Amino acid sequence: MTRRGLGVALLAILAVAVPSAEAVVFTIDVDDVIHPVIAEYITRALEQAEEERATAVIIRMNTPGGFDASMREIIEQILRSNTPVIVFVGPSGARAASAGFFILLSGDLAVMAPGTNTGAAHPVPLGGGKLDEIMQQKVENDAAAYIRSFVAQRGRNVELAEKGVLESRSFTEEEAQAGNLIDGIAQDLNEILTKFDGREIQRFDGETIILQLKNEPLKAIEMTARQRVLSKVLNPNIALILGLIGLLGLYIEFSNPGLIFPGVAGGVCVFLALVAFNILPINLLGVVLILAAIVLFALEVKVTSYGLLASLGIAVMVLGSLILIDSPLPELRVKLITAVGITLPFAAITIFLMRLVILAHRNKSVTGKEGMVGEIGTALTDIQSQGKVQVHGEIWQASSPQPIESGNRVRVVAVEGLNIQVARVNGPGTNSS
Repeated sequence: MTRRGLGVALLAILAVAVPSAEAVVFTIDVDDVIHPVIAEYITRALEQAEEERATAVIIRMNTPGGFDASMREIIEQILRSNTPVIVFVGPSGARAASAGFFILLSGDLAVMAPGTNTGAAHPVPLGGGKLDEIMQQKVENDAAAYIRSFVAQRGRNVELAEKGVLESRSFTEEEAQAGNLIDGIAQDLNEILTKFDGREIQRFDGETIILQLKNEPLKAIEMTARQRVLSKVLNPNIALILGLIGLLGLYIEFSNPGLIFPGVAGGVCVFLALVAFNILPINLLGVVLILAAIVLFALEVKVTSYGLLASLGIAVMVLGSLILIDSPLPELRVKLITAVGITLPFAAITIFLMRLVILAHRNKSVTGKEGMVGEIGTALTDIQSQGKVQVHGEIWQASSPQPIESGNRVRVVAVEGLNIQVARVNGPGTNSS
């Protein structure tokens, strides 16, 4: 057998021995605000789908919207994906608002479940305050042009899509289908596989393909552990709780060096909170109010205000927490129940710990020279400016400005090196040996 023939035979054997990858449909679940972690999750899943040559990818979505940069990153990945992407708004009761509207219309197929809605995609700032008229017009025009850029290529209703952006129009699944914004309505993922099997679609690059979906197995792509943690941390309520717990942990460690655990746990909590606050649209006034509340808690310990400063601090911290995140989305704001629920125990613990520290500083030392002052002892000899006394079972050289007879009780008033200064205690004592 020639070398070429041997090579062909080996390849044939390998082809039989190594089975080809099973054709599957990947599924991605997005039930959150659109933020950088969600963008990373979808990007990784689409890359994995290409590597494993998946038949298609279904992104099941239920979102109120989110960050513009993250939305654009997701859409970019969808448009350039070699694997067909089906964006599905479901289950019933779900929505794809704001950024979700853009993502829905960017898919190769756009599908909605009965009882869902989409739209309300008017661009709003997530932390920069109110824009002036000219800047607002620029933002609106940019968003409208962006959605036109891929909706027209997908063969969908450009005019209606623009109304969803410029006029904040919202659409039910039936209105979206009638207006040629979406490709169909399906109850669940299995109905999508059946209903759109054999559908001919034109990819964004112009290629025409026929979807082969029927009876294809579904493979769910889960978030990594890191992505799950970061996604939870980006919840403003959790970020606030972590931040305040972290501050308490660090305070306990600094007040009691060597405990280690409070310092490590506090450091981790503060780090995670800072990661979240670095991404979320923070209102600086909220930060100032929270810091002011902590100062008021500290003053409550030092100043007799009968709880007035503590009450004011609680009110200020609750207000600061509520305005901490500057976002029009309720899902990106701290809830009242969270603000009150974390403020009350934080105030109580902070005041308690600070009171302990101040009391510890006020209490006199019971060891060393300072611990001798005020102690009671017995004169072992007559003290005529100099003599000997016994204190704590120890014999000390003592001095006194007034004579003290042997056997009298004395009180230490000062410590000077190895000598102590004493004063007579009223009432005779007994000599101790």
